[in-house]
Amino acid sequence: MRFEQPVRKSRGVPVVPMIDLLFVILIFLVVSTTFKKPRSVLPIELPTLKEITGSEVVDSRSVLSLDKEGKITLDAVAVPDVLLLDSYLKAFTKENPGRKLELEADKQVPLEKLLGVWDALTRAGIAIKDVPARIRLPQDAESPSQ
Repeated sequence: MRFEQPVRKSRGVPVVPMIDLLFVILIFLVVSTTFKKPRSVLPIELPTLKEITGSEVVDSRSVLSLDKEGKITLDAVAVPDVLLLDSYLKAFTKENPGRKLELEADKQVPLEKLLGVWDALTRAGIAIKDVPARIRLPQDAESPSQ
């Protein structure tokens, strides 16, 4: 005997309860969210060299200069590449023992060039903290040096 079995309909995923659940979650998130309030920013203007009364310079330093195109000079000697700077610095310290350096960089110099100079200083055995950096602002670069 053969009984006829009813055709099974494939039941899909019930979408309406899911939509209701998503609305409940959305309402919960909107109600429980705390929105950030805009904070006021305190403008800080650092004093420039012209505003600070200074005293006489006691020690003279050699200048390691880095301009906005990335050209490096060490006491008026042009360094062709940042990868060769450490050998120039080693020769400089050998010729001038005890002479200190000062880094003079343009404000628009790329950060990777500045990091390359600091790496070269480290490879040459010169501590970065012993080399103070002066950042040349664009208006300072146009005016004649003092």
